[in-house]
Amino acid sequence: MELYQSVTAHVTALLDEYPKRRETTYDGSRCWQETERFELVMGRESAYELGGSGNGSANCTIVTSDSERFAQSKVIVIGNDLPEIKQDSPYARLVILSLDPEKIPDPGNKAGSEAVFRLLQKLDFIKYHVFAKGYMIRTSTENYREQVRVQKQALKDGITFEKVGNTFIKHYLEADGVLAATVIFLTDPSVDYEALRNDAAKVHDITMTFSKILEGMPTDCSMCSLKPICDEVEGMREMHFGKGESPK
Repeated sequence: MELYQSVTAHVTALLDEYPKRRETTYDGSRCWQETERFELVMGRESAYELGGSGNGSANCTIVTSDSERFAQSKVIVIGNDLPEIKQDSPYARLVILSLDPEKIPDPGNKAGSEAVFRLLQKLDFIKYHVFAKGYMIRTSTENYREQVRVQKQALKDGITFEKVGNTFIKHYLEADGVLAATVIFLTDPSVDYEALRNDAAKVHDITMTFSKILEGMPTDCSMCSLKPICDEVEGMREMHFGKGESPK
């Protein structure tokens, strides 16, 4: 079952809209340096902020098991790179993780649903353990935004999206079952960041259906708040009812 198929399709279409995007294959020797814990970048040390000052912003992590397009780990940049940015800018960071199908738990029962939910949470939470030096990330789980304060010294030292992206990919590839990771940075002002935030909200809603399964699902689909998700994600309704015949 491909949980986030519609969101993956939207991201793929977005990439096709920007053929001049910059793509680099993952290189573990070109990661940006990290600190041991969250690093505070003060305002006086900051060159600019990404996704702040009223600019568009979005962040989400998408998993897939059958997309050949994301079978190779890479960093994609749409818009200006960090050294090219001179002032506060819109920003989004999207992550697509290609998973080994054999490592994905069977969600056909309560134990399997719980295992899927824990796996999706674990993969999404990896972002909270990446401490790129001079790149202070603030993520809002409530409105699916991510803001980054970039340190002046980091720019002098040569920070780029490629290096930061490689650092993220290194952490994702350490997770069991992740075959490849694509990290997409967007700073182009022409991008529809509100649409990306809507995609992030949809990813969150789909993931949370597994939590709802564990709490107990209503048997009348017409009374269930998750009906729009079941209508969109193939196989979700059958999964809710233990792979049995879904109610009409």
